Amino acid sequence: MAKLAHAQWSSKMAFVLAAAGSAVGLGNIWRFSYLVGESGGAAFVLVYLACVALVGVPILLSEWMIGRRGQKNPIDSMKELASQSGKSKGWALVGISGVLAGFLILSFYSVIGGWSLNYTLSSVMGTFSGQDADSIGAIFNSMLASPGTLLLWHSAFMLLVIGIVARGVTKGLESAVRSLMPALVILMLILVGYGMTTGHFGETLAFMFSPDWSALNGGVVLAAMGQAFFTLSLGMGIMMAYGSYLGEDVNLLSTARTVIIIDTAIALLAGLAIFPIVFANGLSAGEGPGLIFVTLPIAFGNITGGVILGLMFFLLLTFAALTSAISLLEPTVEMLEERTSLSRVPATLVSGIVVWLLGVAALLSFNLWSDVLFFGLNIFDLLDTFTAKILLPLTGLGAVVFVAWCLDRKSVEQELALGATGLSVWNIVARFIAPIGVIVVFLAGIL
Repeated sequence: MAKLAHAQWSSKMAFVLAAAGSAVGLGNIWRFSYLVGESGGAAFVLVYLACVALVGVPILLSEWMIGRRGQKNPIDSMKELASQSGKSKGWALVGISGVLAGFLILSFYSVIGGWSLNYTLSSVMGTFSGQDADSIGAIFNSMLASPGTLLLWHSAFMLLVIGIVARGVTKGLESAVRSLMPALVILMLILVGYGMTTGHFGETLAFMFSPDWSALNGGVVLAAMGQAFFTLSLGMGIMMAYGSYLGEDVNLLSTARTVIIIDTAIALLAGLAIFPIVFANGLSAGEGPGLIFVTLPIAFGNITGGVILGLMFFLLLTFAALTSAISLLEPTVEMLEERTSLSRVPATLVSGIVVWLLGVAALLSFNLWSDVLFFGLNIFDLLDTFTAKILLPLTGLGAVVFVAWCLDRKSVEQELALGATGLSVWNIVARFIAPIGVIVVFLAGIL
């Protein structure tokens, strides 16, 4: 294995928290909840868990392996491992695609993170108190229509991200997740505890865990597979970058299991926190993306203690957004540190400012630039569509195919520490099942 050349996680727990923090984001609390609501509840949850095992795990392990064996940024790790394996250095394109994906995603992700910051303050001020559905919808639409408001909160969120990442791996990333992840879990458990008092917790349990197989169709399976891919931060260069800071003493398979359990548990807890409130207020669980920013504020504005509950919920959402956002910036910063003369702070500032500028273009697509379209999409939707439907699946596919078919067998055996049977299962899943799953998602997205 390559000699350790740069920053390392201080412990296995620090790595687990960082990887879980990256995985736990808006995708768990926002996207997972509304997909469960739209896709019939438990049937979606079960298919999602199967997709995590068969598609998510092999790609996650592949990206960690590439990072740990390369001990460099995603681009140079791919380039070096390809060279060592006697393969074309063109495999570096997988690393380039991943770094680019994370960079582009952060530009619009920070806009949504800004929404969460804004709603946190609005909860404190009691903005949602006594408001009906039309009023809450008007508040959300008014925010989107105001370039100044969106710019303020997008900028505030990016300043937080830049401030954390600039401090480095141990003082920045580790320190942040050590504080934010426990706080996130505590807030989530408090909200679940409240959900148990609403009288609709049993309805929530049935909705989430009693399968309605009639709701299962091709669209639900594709949504579950896409969510499994998205929620683990795959294809974004993140797990390659995080793997490059990983020592040889960490067992990748058991660590992947821990990260996935944390990620899935928080996604399920989010549902257990959100749906009792939704059901108790006679609202719809299938409201789509508006579930978090329109439907829930209606509930918070019309229940006892709603100001406190709303504050806790949007703080939770902000913490989850931050743990993912810092990981999205890290691959670009690592690349600039290693491929240019820039040190950590200047590399973070340069990449952060460019992301911020692209985010300004994304937020303007809701108002001043709403008529600026590319392929029929505004800038925000173009960034979302290009990354989610093209860059992420292609990067994840490239990573798992490279590790399964190109990386030498001894390296894979050393990394996974599996016996003969385990390796046979790995080969089947990594060489065939996971790639086919990703190709299906990719084709469904572009066709």
